[in-house]
Amino acid sequence: MDLSALVGNDKLKEQLFQREQGRGLSHAYIISGPAGSGRHTLAWRLAAALLCTGEGESPCGRCAACTKVLKNLHPDVSVISGPGEGKPVTVDQVRALRADAYIRPNEGGRKIYLLEGADQMNPSAQNAMLKLLEEGPSYGVFLLLAGNSGGLLQTVRSRCEELVMSPVPLKVCEAWLKEHFPDRPGVELRRAALDCQGILGRAVDELRHGEGGEGKKALAKKLAGALENAGELELLETAVALDAKRGREELSAILDALESELGSRVVRSGNRRRLLRAVELIRQLRGAAQLNVSGGQLSGWLCAGMFIREDAPL
Repeated sequence: MDLSALVGNDKLKEQLFQREQGRGLSHAYIISGPAGSGRHTLAWRLAAALLCTGEGESPCGRCAACTKVLKNLHPDVSVISGPGEGKPVTVDQVRALRADAYIRPNEGGRKIYLLEGADQMNPSAQNAMLKLLEEGPSYGVFLLLAGNSGGLLQTVRSRCEELVMSPVPLKVCEAWLKEHFPDRPGVELRRAALDCQGILGRAVDELRHGEGGEGKKALAKKLAGALENAGELELLETAVALDAKRGREELSAILDALESELGSRVVRSGNRRRLLRAVELIRQLRGAAQLNVSGGQLSGWLCAGMFIREDAPL
């Protein structure tokens, strides 16, 4: 299987190669990792490989099936996402998916479904999905994309193979960035590679100066400054920016950037104890962000953790 489009993740690639050479690819995968880790790249390459009609290694990337899949035009590949921004896939959507799955493929030998934010589905939706995983048609393939597979029921996890995205090594990340951003100064590429913590998509966002990437980084710096020096009211006013209808993955990315920024300040700050408390608190909040907690709740917890427990030991 040709997974060269996926950077790093050598262990995962070997896992898929061994599976392909043995029993063949599974009918159900959980692809887990943070935003920017390559989940979607892998999912679309798997879909193309399963429908590829070209010769040699699949996906060939040249046949009509591969071309349609990689452009999201193939009639046998469906993307299922929640009914609104930040909302999880519902039980009614899963039931509709189940009904559609029993209609035979239009062009290929498989029907493939990519479920966005599978770990955010409630138990009813997951149980409806479980029946499909157990009793679905032989041509059905289900790719469950998740930020954290721990949000899925164990019964669902036990019926899928899990593919865990790994951070890209620094040298590999930097080399990839040099190849794809040849006009950028080396120091800028190095900084992006360091800041992204192995999540290559974040480095790409930063270098492209996308509104989201730049906004997250700027907010992380502002929050870090408030955590280092501000009083309770000023910190609260700054933290309110978290409550801006942000999705779970966006909040997690901001907290990741904030932890990185705090870590860089610890070694040169005169308020080291306070920064260490902030780092500990951010790590706790990252876990809460994975449970679909709102930005408003996170901002409140941030202030409470810094000031209500000011005298508590680290």
